[in-house]
Amino acid sequence: MKKDPVIYLEHISACISRIRIYTQDIDENSFLQNNLIQDAVIRNLEIIGEATKKLNENFRAKYPEIEWKKIAGMRDKLIHDYIGVDLWAVWGVVENIIPIFDSQIEKILLTEKGH
Repeated sequence: MKKDPVIYLEHISACISRIRIYTQDIDENSFLQNNLIQDAVIRNLEIIGEATKKLNENFRAKYPEIEWKKIAGMRDKLIHDYIGVDLWAVWGVVENIIPIFDSQIEKILLTEKGH
């Protein structure tokens, strides 16, 4: 049985929050030099991608402004091509994508919870 999409969205939101906490006081150089933060961010990006895959197609179609397939694809790349992970690209996601994605997910959560 599939879970309520809100549960997956809450997992995504929690992972976004963790990523933002882990990276709040650092710059790109600090990120590139800190394996612990890299691992924490990458793990949370993997979870975001996995949770995205659990959302059914009809649900994802309700919110076409989110690039669900790219998010899931990022998870696949991080899991299966772990040796070739581009840390500069990961930092780019942290800096440029996560803030926007955070806002989008929060709006969807409000809509889905009926607020």
